Amino acid sequence: MSRKYTFHDKDGLYFVSFAKVYWIDVFVRDQYFDEIVKCLKNIGMEIYGWCIMPSHVHLIFRAQESNLELVLGKFKEFISKQLAKIIEDNKQKSRREWVLWFMEQAGLKSSNFLKWNKFT
Repeated sequence: MSRKYTFHDKDGLYFVSFAKVYWIDVFVRDQYFDEIVKCLKNIGMEIYGWCIMPSHVHLIFRAQESNLELVLGKFKEFISKQLAKIIEDNKQKSRREWVLWFMEQAGLKSSNFLKWNKFT
């Protein structure tokens, strides 16, 4: 996960996008969307807009406690672990082994199992 976001106004409203490393289409099931939305509601963000695409996420948000880097980092870390667990537990997912292998490969290079690319 990139930690190079720069937020000049800690109380400002920001648009960020981040993608799954290798642009793997991970967010393709309702349970994954539900998990992301649940996390967004509980992570300390004021969400003004969001769009979840198959391989990436767009957010317009403000941190409730003016600590944008920390809040965004916690969100990405938490949702990474949650999605990895859901995928691992879903024995019927058609691409389960393939997705988990790619997630593991990205994780070898980072402490974040479901590694993210930052592109905004």
